Amino acid sequence: MSDSLDGEGENGSLSLIDVVRVDDNMLEELDLRDACLKVRRCVDACLTGREAHIIRLRYGLGGQAPLTQREIASLCGISRSYVSRIEKKALEKLRVEYEKC
Repeated sequence: MSDSLDGEGENGSLSLIDVVRVDDNMLEELDLRDACLKVRRCVDACLTGREAHIIRLRYGLGGQAPLTQREIASLCGISRSYVSRIEKKALEKLRVEYEKC
């Protein structure tokens, strides 16, 4: 990355790093984006439709704001404790699937 590029005039030499600027957190952002994609693939691959729906609502996967278990229960017409059980089971399935990838 420190290869020199010839330029014109005095002090016309630039390094490649001067031209291709990398933000300090760019690699972290790419890692986070990859992890998010991996989670979405795992949700689609290993969860039932109901589990996937609850996880998407609970954690805001899909662009919307995350909802509380109570809000999800009201939306789905089930108890908050049932949402909690579905979420717990789904998260364990996701953990196992995520570790495989």
